Amino acid sequence: MKRRTRIYYTPEKKAIIRDRYKQGDYLHDIASMFDRYHSSVMHNIHQTGGYRPPVRKQHRLALLLDEREEISRVLVAKISITGIADKLSRAPSTIGRETKRHGGAKLYRATKADKEVWDSALRPKMCKLIECLALCKIIAEKMYQSWSPEQFAGWLKRHYPANQEMQVSQ
Repeated sequence: MKRRTRIYYTPEKKAIIRDRYKQGDYLHDIASMFDRYHSSVMHNIHQTGGYRPPVRKQHRLALLLDEREEISRVLVAKISITGIADKLSRAPSTIGRETKRHGGAKLYRATKADKEVWDSALRPKMCKLIECLALCKIIAEKMYQSWSPEQFAGWLKRHYPANQEMQVSQ
């Protein structure tokens, strides 16, 4: 394989990579499926600790993209906030906060507002095992010895009672 330009894996490809890794395939074999080096695949696996992240979903009370588009259309028609709220069966305060948060009545754009909401909901924390290599090594050793997650979580609590970084919940 010769040097390639950087590619970005689609969510579907990332799912294939994680599934194949979980099945025990070698990184070189997984990477060859995409005509890439193993290092490009390794990065995608290490981002989430080898696990498939849960499907992202909004809270049941959050505004949907369809509702945001309706807000955008109705704002152009110069209808009041209470009129929009009645039309969407929402509280006027919800509509007011939404429009103020995303540029006001004149600058509000539904797709931009929806993208900002999804982006701000991303989890800012990295996986604990990536951040703390000592913890990762201890857990790998205990797993190699066939300890259960409950066993090494309890062992860590006893051996590192004051250090939260060296503990995992179970």
